[in-house]
Amino acid sequence: MAITDWPVGERPRERLLAQGAATLSDAELLAIFLRVGIKGKSAVDLARDLLRHFGGLNRLFAAGEAEFSAIPGMGPAKFTQLQAVLEMSRRALAETMKGADAFSSPTVVRDYLRLHLSGLSHEVFFALWVNTQNQLIASEELFCGSLSQTSVYPREVVKKALTHNAAAVVFAHNHPSGVCEPSAADEALTRELKKALALVDVRVLDHFIVAGQHTPLSFAERGLL
Repeated sequence: MAITDWPVGERPRERLLAQGAATLSDAELLAIFLRVGIKGKSAVDLARDLLRHFGGLNRLFAAGEAEFSAIPGMGPAKFTQLQAVLEMSRRALAETMKGADAFSSPTVVRDYLRLHLSGLSHEVFFALWVNTQNQLIASEELFCGSLSQTSVYPREVVKKALTHNAAAVVFAHNHPSGVCEPSAADEALTRELKKALALVDVRVLDHFIVAGQHTPLSFAERGLL
């Protein structure tokens, strides 16, 4: 049955307008983005198929064009639209973090990092460079590794800090395995980076681990800094 044949009060678009976006399920929100379904499936049915195929929104967002377009009803046009929406979300969060003392609230930082790192099949090491007012100067991927390991070089990290004239930094890396717990190597690396950056008066504010659907883990909140 097409969504237009549903009772008005059950249609995702009408429910969003009447009750707000937060009341909709992932599939309903995705259906609004898709707008139309395919033969024999409504937009909601198609959205559910996508979520089942990818295992959730994070993997869907991280999918490449070929993988995304292989799903019936999808294609380059929908892929580019989705990427545009994601990039606007990232830039909106970046604008928030460039505001006064945005890093005093980890929630915005977590949301930003999840948009960048969650669902990736390879490990990356990420940095958010911060000025003396706790405002974002720049965000960048520092190193990219294999499925299980990234090589991080403290000397290169220090060079980046000096290039940005940063006063502080928030590090993050993802665990493609989905396990949101720091390893002994993660803790040792954080201590090494903190020690190296202290020599140039750059503080390490936090180090986050992003893994699947989990809330990104904060080293600072765990007492690991």
